[in-house]
Amino acid sequence: MKVFTIPVTPFMQNCRVIACDLTGKAAIVDPGGDAEKILAVVKENKLQVEFVLLTHGHLDHVGVSKVISQSLDVEIIGPHIDDKFWLDELPMQAQMFGFAPHTAFLPNRWLSEGEVVKLGELKLQVRHCPGHTPGHVVFYEPASATVLVGDVLFKGSVGRTDFPKGDAAQLKHAIETKLFTLGDETRVMSGHGEDTTIGYEKRNNPFMSGRFG
Repeated sequence: MKVFTIPVTPFMQNCRVIACDLTGKAAIVDPGGDAEKILAVVKENKLQVEFVLLTHGHLDHVGVSKVISQSLDVEIIGPHIDDKFWLDELPMQAQMFGFAPHTAFLPNRWLSEGEVVKLGELKLQVRHCPGHTPGHVVFYEPASATVLVGDVLFKGSVGRTDFPKGDAAQLKHAIETKLFTLGDETRVMSGHGEDTTIGYEKRNNPFMSGRFG
């Protein structure tokens, strides 16, 4: 699996373009902004984009999803339906976070725990990881031992839970049962900051070890 990382928006959100090595088929994960930068990477690498994937409904992760889907004539898939209220409130989010005005949209289809999204020869396992938002999902690709986690887990930290319908206990449980059950060597690609591994976070993440607070 090839991965192209494109930091977008003033929040430096890691939009990822993932591609199957064998087929060149690609997906754009969490296009939060800067559509022209994302589309340039697609064009430069001659990628065949099949769909847009969303981990959750926060504006810095979804802001140009509709623009991308219309430009490339592809569907938007995800997140879990429990994040519908976040997508419905995109105009409010834009005002709250100081972004340019955004209109609400909904994906072509929602995702659920246990689904597998196929991308060429890649099989992305969908794991529902609520807590940061109620409908947050992550995508685990077993052949490359890589998991794209959005804002669930960061190097040395976890996602905020002080937004509407956030839940710290729920987030910790999701990390323990949906992420920390993966192999220690699994590469964790977060929505902000640098990559990490499951093993590193098991040993060092203060929010999960109880050392924080």
